[in-house]
Amino acid sequence: MRLLLSGFEPFGGSDRNPSRDLVETLLGEPMPGVDLQTIVLPVETETAPARLLDAWRSHGSDTIVMLGEAAGRTAITPEVVAINLRDFEIPDNAGRTIAHRPVVEDGPAAHFSTLPIASITDAIRSRGVPSVRSLTAGTYLCNELMYRVLHEIAITGRRTRAGFIHVPRLPEQCTGSGHPAPSMSLASMAVGIRAAIETLRDTAREPG
Repeated sequence: MRLLLSGFEPFGGSDRNPSRDLVETLLGEPMPGVDLQTIVLPVETETAPARLLDAWRSHGSDTIVMLGEAAGRTAITPEVVAINLRDFEIPDNAGRTIAHRPVVEDGPAAHFSTLPIASITDAIRSRGVPSVRSLTAGTYLCNELMYRVLHEIAITGRRTRAGFIHVPRLPEQCTGSGHPAPSMSLASMAVGIRAAIETLRDTAREPG
């Protein structure tokens, strides 16, 4: 399996992003049967999708897994669908705020993940890490990235599996505020995402 794994830089005033940390961690842990390429993307509308699509074309990946941080979540959450809407609650890292605009003009209302969501969530849970499917990727950069990648795959007719997985914040990001917030250790997240990748590798080998 030729896998392209992406994460995001920190944003929203934080100096950490678990998706970036996961990409760096997993790059140092080779998996049999996985040709892994990683990329850490800027939290900037337009720029992030363009860089990921360029990496996909260069690498010839047959599977794309996009990772991102979701504050407030208590589990690793594979996303089912991306919607054609950009509606930012906070500016991106370039200072841009976009409200009530489509990701792609005249694009379909939504694109669905082509990853085996049920198998991935089951595999993560089997390793003792909480995981549930999610029906909303939000309306910020995570949703935009997922939508643009799936849209490009759809219009080009490439047989590439792709989808987005959100992870909770790190405990280090949730201290000091005086208000308890959900988090998960990087070690647990790495176990979960590794289980997801192994599932993708094994399902890619299945006939049909």
